[in-house]
Parts: sequence; structure tokens; C-alpha cells
Amino acid sequence: MLDSWRLRRNLGLGLAVLLLMLVVIAPFYWIFSSSVKAPQEIIAQVPTLFPQSFTLQHYDNLLQSSAFPTYLVNSAIVAVLTMIITIVLSSLAAYGLYRMRFPGSDFLFRIILITYAFPGILLLVPLYEMLSSIGLIDTRWALVIVNVTFAAPFAVWMLQAFFRSVPYELEEAAALDGASRLRIMVRIMLPLTAPGIASIAIYAFITSWTEYMFASILIISDANRTVPVGLAGIIGQYQVDWGLLLAGATVTTLPVLLLFGLVGRNFVDGLTAGAVK
Repeated sequence: MLDSWRLRRNLGLGLAVLLLMLVVIAPFYWIFSSSVKAPQEIIAQVPTLFPQSFTLQHYDNLLQSSAFPTYLVNSAIVAVLTMIITIVLSSLAAYGLYRMRFPGSDFLFRIILITYAFPGILLLVPLYEMLSSIGLIDTRWALVIVNVTFAAPFAVWMLQAFFRSVPYELEEAAALDGASRLRIMVRIMLPLTAPGIASIAIYAFITSWTEYMFASILIISDANRTVPVGLAGIIGQYQVDWGLLLAGATVTTLPVLLLFGLVGRNFVDGLTAGAVK
């Protein structure tokens, strides 16, 4: 009786996991498979699960006859700079807040969490005026500043769990050997909190890579547009080049998949560790 119940439970869990995988993977498969279909097959009344007319013309048009490569380079530069700056700033801030206790540290911690209680669109006007006053409108640095502004508070909050898990005795031993605070953080804290660093790196990269609202407002010229804004421009008023749009969506997912392939294991470990510490 018990074995039969366990079998039904395992079968139900397996079906649930399979259904979840289908829900998650199906859209990506549909985008990729449609990006290699001929235009007539994409808009056919009866959709095809597998491409009946394989073609790479959409990718050729995307990379040769459109400004998408420029958008891709802009997004890569903005995302990488956002990731690096977020890692540096959040690591220093988290170490200062949670390992160097000082009056007001708890208040600053609450202020960091409060920043996520308000929609980001409320900061659109003041951020625009600030960036305009220093001449950064229509520059990639404007997007980097905005993305770091929204990614850093969450990164600081996530890193506090990892820094708190490192025993103080390690820092005391390093301090007795003459190591400075900065050296302790770089040589001891960061290697021991690698899963947390990987987690905030992926978070900052994806946040910047997919950001649309500020990129559509702060960037004016076509030469500085990012991928989300560029893909939105493919959708015309009277017609949509679905093949070009699907090819662009496929290429857009590749950097994220590559990043997950490189540090995805640390990302999962970081989320798991942060949940229990």
C-alpha cells in the first residue's frame, strides 16, 4: 500500500516537472524554430511544430541589413559595465555594512530594503533631470548608472547573508598577520563568497540586458540603442517582420545562456545558500 502511494507520488511529481519544463522550454523552442522558417510558413494559418522550409535568411538580414549588431554591442557594453560596477560597489558596501559595525548600520540596511518598495518609474523624471544636467543623456553611461542604481541595493542585501556566514576568526587571523581590511576582503571574503558574487553578477547582467523603460527614454540616437529598444523598433505600425524579430530574439538569448553556462552552478548554489543563511 505504501509502495503504491510512493509510486503515484513520484509519478505525479515527474509529470509536474515535465509539464513545467514544457511550459518553460516551449516558448524558446518556438522562437528558435520559427526563426529558421520561411516567411510564408511563419504566418501560415496552420502552425508547424518542425520547420518545413529551413532558411537562414532572417539571420542574414538581421546581421547584414539592420543595425542589430550595433544594438548588440551597446547592450553588451552596458551589461558588462553594470555587472562589474555592481560587483565592486555591492561587495564594498556589504562588507562595510555587515562586517564593520558602526552607528546607523541597521538604519542603512532598512533604507536599502525600502528602495524596492517604490516603482522604478517614479525615479524616471528626477534621474532624467540629473543625467541631463551633467550631459549624459543619449550615452551608454546613463544606462549604466541607472542599472547600477537598481541592481546594487538587491546585491548588497544578498551578499550580507554570505558575509555573515564567514567566521570572524578568519579575519582576526589575517589581521594579526598584518593584512588590511581591503586585503582581507579581496583575499578571504570574496573567494569564500564566490556563489554570492556569481549570483549578483548574473542578476546585474540580466537586469541590464533586459531593461527597456529607461533605455527607451534616455537614449535618443539609433547608434546608442540597446537590444530591447532595437527589437521594439522592428515592430512597425502597419506590418511586422516576424522572421527578423524572431531571429533577433534568438540571438538576444545567447549571451544570457552563455553566462548561465559559465557560472550557472554558482548561481544556483548562491540562491540556495542565501535562502538558508
